[in-house]
Amino acid sequence: MADGLPGSAPVSKVARGGVTAFFVYGLGIALTYLSQLVIARIVGVDTYGLYAYAFAWMVVLAYFSTLGFDVGILRYVPAYEAERAWPLLRGVIQYAQRRVALVGLLVILIGVCVVRWASSSELQTTYLAGFALVPILALVRVRCSVVRAFGGVTSALIPDRVVRDGVLVVLVATASVGLGWTLNAPFVMMATLTGAVLGLICAGHAMRRRRPRAIDDTLPAYDAAVWRRTAIPLVILGATECLMNRTGVLLLGWIGDTKDAGIYSLAFNIALVVTLPRIAMNTLFAPVISDLHARSDMRTMQVLITKTSSWTFCAGICIAVALFLLAGPLLDWFGAGYEAGVPALRVLLISQVIAASAGSQLYVMTMTGHERSAAVLLVTCAAVNLATSAILVAEFGLLGAAAGTAASLVIWNVAMALLLWRRLGLLPGILASMRLPLEKKPCAIAVGERLT
Repeated sequence: MADGLPGSAPVSKVARGGVTAFFVYGLGIALTYLSQLVIARIVGVDTYGLYAYAFAWMVVLAYFSTLGFDVGILRYVPAYEAERAWPLLRGVIQYAQRRVALVGLLVILIGVCVVRWASSSELQTTYLAGFALVPILALVRVRCSVVRAFGGVTSALIPDRVVRDGVLVVLVATASVGLGWTLNAPFVMMATLTGAVLGLICAGHAMRRRRPRAIDDTLPAYDAAVWRRTAIPLVILGATECLMNRTGVLLLGWIGDTKDAGIYSLAFNIALVVTLPRIAMNTLFAPVISDLHARSDMRTMQVLITKTSSWTFCAGICIAVALFLLAGPLLDWFGAGYEAGVPALRVLLISQVIAASAGSQLYVMTMTGHERSAAVLLVTCAAVNLATSAILVAEFGLLGAAAGTAASLVIWNVAMALLLWRRLGLLPGILASMRLPLEKKPCAIAVGERLT
């Protein structure tokens, strides 16, 4: 859209931020896969499977521990900043960090009590190191969300995407190649914890540097009742989405097949590269959607959704085609045994392309006050995913896990598209860019205007 036309400023802002974020995320993902490559080749498929299975649980627990504030911050901070409500702005940041830290500590205490149920001593030790990682990961997510809400792009991505995995690569490579140590899953988890702690420090520094100076001498005010009401569906959203993404890993590990759990985790993480353009665009997409909704500017919101979904779909399909064709050689690089994940990887790539065509629907729902409906949809799809994947995993193993996750991802995006159309009259994803002959229903317009 040319400059000077309605909606051009928000679209340009998201586009510029998205381009910057794409390269930073690209560096972060490169480090992530470098770390996975180093770990997989050094420790072998069996030890990698133990680490991947334990780490999957820690990521799910970390999402739960954020209490939804990693998303809520993106909604409240831009609104408070636009209203110049500095006491509430400072209050929501403090409130979020303190509650997240408290829940993370509770997870550690409960986790230590139940870790005796682990099937092996190596897995027990890996869990113990992993539980300490939970509050750190949760706080990093919240602090990076604060930086994003203040307009930071690079500084919001580096702590989690670059620092953590960069430190992990250095520690694992130094210990194995430099010192000649034989590494196990607990050591890799401790290295991950070290990188996360450094990432937390960097995120805190970025947050202090980006915050408006107007809040420095302002006493915090707390609208805790409103924040808690919002947090309940948001924490359900965050934890359930994470759980749905890792259902295959958890099911394979639960039945004792940690080797296949590691292979599937690697395949799933590679397929997530398709989401890189969408994730990068979301860096500023969510705060801008929140701002547009506060201004009741539905027209610009539709333009923004259409433009960003078109960009991310085109970029995503190019990435997916390359990965689909190179799936075999790519997994071979990680060492012997990982080639078993090729069919699963290809199924996951197809589902990610379909999801990319729908755009960032979840952010649209949460930034426009539809987080409860989004939570109901996601929990329903997660339950379907769990039941379907359990059956398919028992029958087809790795491929069954991929098929269950892929089907649930497609169903979830279709359900969100229908809800956004009915509630806000917004055309989802690339449908609007294709200019399909769909007209807003009068009831959709009325509901959209009433909600905004």
